[in-house]
Amino acid sequence: MALGAVQIPTKAGITPTYATPAATENINTTTPLLLHVKNANAASCTVTLVDPGLTPAGSAPVNPTVVVPATTGEKLILIPLPFVLSGVAQVLFSIQTSVTGAVFVA
Repeated sequence: MALGAVQIPTKAGITPTYATPAATENINTTTPLLLHVKNANAASCTVTLVDPGLTPAGSAPVNPTVVVPATTGEKLILIPLPFVLSGVAQVLFSIQTSVTGAVFVA
């Protein structure tokens, strides 16, 4: 996992650590998470949350996407528990160059 460990905010505050994500990030968690993505690339970055579930009819679900704007874009993305399967949330990044992210307990 290129993003590193999930960070736990405290009442005293923390200094977040940001890292360049891999194309596919498998984040170990048993709680909802917040993913903060910063994009300094000239292109927008599409972040995809992989939904491991099924629709009521048994079909594959639609994976939600968030577009992080180019150059100075930032997004704070909630990863709720339904997106966690066997303790892992999977997140896809369309680009990695000049993109950084950090994961926090929600």
